[in-house]
Amino acid sequence: MPTLKNISTLYTCRDQGGQADVHPIEKAAIAWENGITQWAGREEELPEEYAGEKALDAGGCIVIPGLIDCHTHLSFGGWRSDEFEMRIQGRSYLEIAKAGGGILSTVKATRQASEDELFAKAARLLEEIMNTGVTAIECKSGYGLTLEDELKQLRVYRRLKEAYPVHIVSTFLGAHTFPPEYKSDRKSYIDLLINEMIPAVAEQNLAEFCDIFVEDSAFTTDEARRILQAGKEHGLTPKLHADQLTSGGGAELAAELGAVSADHLEQVSGRGIEMMAKAGVIGVTLPTASLYTQQPYLNCRRLVDGGVKVAVATDFNPGSAPSYDLSLAMMLTCNHGRLTPAEVLKGATIYAAAAIGLEKKTGSIEPGKSADFLLLDELDINFRMYHYRGNAPVRVFLRGEVRGGTVR
Repeated sequence: MPTLKNISTLYTCRDQGGQADVHPIEKAAIAWENGITQWAGREEELPEEYAGEKALDAGGCIVIPGLIDCHTHLSFGGWRSDEFEMRIQGRSYLEIAKAGGGILSTVKATRQASEDELFAKAARLLEEIMNTGVTAIECKSGYGLTLEDELKQLRVYRRLKEAYPVHIVSTFLGAHTFPPEYKSDRKSYIDLLINEMIPAVAEQNLAEFCDIFVEDSAFTTDEARRILQAGKEHGLTPKLHADQLTSGGGAELAAELGAVSADHLEQVSGRGIEMMAKAGVIGVTLPTASLYTQQPYLNCRRLVDGGVKVAVATDFNPGSAPSYDLSLAMMLTCNHGRLTPAEVLKGATIYAAAAIGLEKKTGSIEPGKSADFLLLDELDINFRMYHYRGNAPVRVFLRGEVRGGTVR
């Protein structure tokens, strides 16, 4: 049973308490067996049964739980770097879409790519992501928008689960936007989602969640209600892209349907916050998207003060958030989301785990959970957020094994 000693501060990030409660332990140690944490506490209190076990030296580093990215679009064809330049030049999303860009350009590239090509690309990205300290990740479809192409993306995620130790959760996002062939026939595409896509995803056990983009330019709340209800009937838990560009009632709908999370929320209403808090819906902030699209950031303080748990994620995708750097998203949440480093840390660990249904398995350092944790050469969590420098972990432990970091 290995142990890790000489930890300057261990941030356990248990679910108890509020957003800022990360439960630090000074001069700490951890013990685990078969990839599962058995004990965590002050080193001087390490039980005698672990005293003679193999000990690893943390070298005075701080230790935090493995990071959890609870909102990504990991599998996609092509890239959209030309849009980055167009946005810098002041082109609007509509102008970019009319020029052949936007989500539909990625849909075209994803449809053209084979499953093996998508798998190879996603696997390379996942390996890089794991080295940054992410030990659990949510992966959405949504760039196929046909039955077979959506299933193709989700099969990629199933293959990644089999090939890598990282905890992977899959989400069906067939309601990302309307495909070009259904531009003038919204009803038929919604019928396809409800009658064919969702049943096939559920039958093949390819996803845990059903997500939808609720926005003036995408799906209405009434359309979203029908689709998400159908998903629930097939065992898929609702998630929503909500209130990103306009306050369209997405947060309220998330509360009504008992969604696990509502993501984006830059334009969330006061009533939406109140309803989310009562329903226990987690709010997920995606500041990297605001950075790249030059749009307003979510004021996370409104949500936390209103009783909503806030998780932090990257929204990694080839268009509006082409960076998988969760540490960058965490720093942005401090500076623009108005949360403290401790609040952000909890948002990228146990609250992010809860946003993808993994809170009983990972997201905190405590007995019975996967031994997923990072060694960071930092003074404390405040210094990590304040002195942003890419912040690669010294070591990444995933299921009790060293899986990445700058020192192996």
